[in-house]
Amino acid sequence: MMTDDLAALRQEAEAALAGAQDLRALDAVRVAVLGKSGSLSGLLKGLGAVPADQRKERGAALNRLKGEVEALLETRKAALEAAALEARLKAERLDVSLPPRPFAPGTAAEGGIHPISRTIEELTAIFGSMGFRVVEGPDIEGDWYNFGALNIPDHHPARQDHDTFYMPGTDAAGQRLVLRTQTSPLQIRTMLGEQPPIRIIAPGRTYRADHDATHSPMFHQVEGLVIDRGITLGHLKGCLTDFLRAFFGISDLPVRFRSSYFPFTEPSMEVDIGWNKKTGELGGGGDWLEILGSGMVHPKVLANCGLDPREWQGFAFGMGIERITMLKHGMPDLRPFYESDLRWLRHWAADPLAPASLHEGI
Repeated sequence: MMTDDLAALRQEAEAALAGAQDLRALDAVRVAVLGKSGSLSGLLKGLGAVPADQRKERGAALNRLKGEVEALLETRKAALEAAALEARLKAERLDVSLPPRPFAPGTAAEGGIHPISRTIEELTAIFGSMGFRVVEGPDIEGDWYNFGALNIPDHHPARQDHDTFYMPGTDAAGQRLVLRTQTSPLQIRTMLGEQPPIRIIAPGRTYRADHDATHSPMFHQVEGLVIDRGITLGHLKGCLTDFLRAFFGISDLPVRFRSSYFPFTEPSMEVDIGWNKKTGELGGGGDWLEILGSGMVHPKVLANCGLDPREWQGFAFGMGIERITMLKHGMPDLRPFYESDLRWLRHWAADPLAPASLHEGI
């Protein structure tokens, strides 16, 4: 039978366990009763001082009490864990059936697509419908990929430190490292790594030592490349005319191709679009605005990439993504693109639930 002192100990243990409001308090009760220096452990250690004729009965009573206390501990622990889980589930509850908060297209209150990202999506949709695919590559290039392979001579101004950001060290071929000044190196990498026919666009960040209302040390550019047999200026003109009219949403947008010079194309052409110089309106007014550069890929560039210019021909083009974005949306200054002003971003952001697609007039 349980003696008075054991009955009192059981009552104390029950009261302490019932009063434990969390797992930490419960563990403190366990240590106080069953730990090495606990009250019940002390009684078990003291069995040696109990008279021999009482020791067996006393030991059995202590072991029964220990088992009861352990059972009470497990019951209280399970109850506390269930209560803690219930409280957590209640606090972290999320009603996924709630509809999204509505906002006007292009004016997302809590988030939207940055104008640059939106333009890249539109470029991808338009050129994707023409059979182009997107390629990407490193921002830090070797001098040969960025200049040499593109037939840019050593004395060209673009190679000077005041125009270009050079990096310490060299690449695997011993070439000086440079922050790419255009995405043209991706054209070189593609021609070196693939056999024609090739039809790619290369959007991405580029870097030049320039900064004002219309220039930034870091900006975005998209270049295109087509390599195949029998490619002519007619293909180039048709491709770019269709793109510009689709991008600006003006089906009869005037487009003019004007003779120019680039080291990596021959012949080279600047592309102009019609606009009104006084009002800034695109598509009319009798004035012309330069929009991008283009041309037939120079035979030396083809040869540098291991392609026979007598067999393969192609055209290339490039334009600033910020520039065409500003023209399309009437933005007067380049700098806010990178200032992270939430008011500007909320005004110009595109609706994230309406991605660019061909049904938007492309």
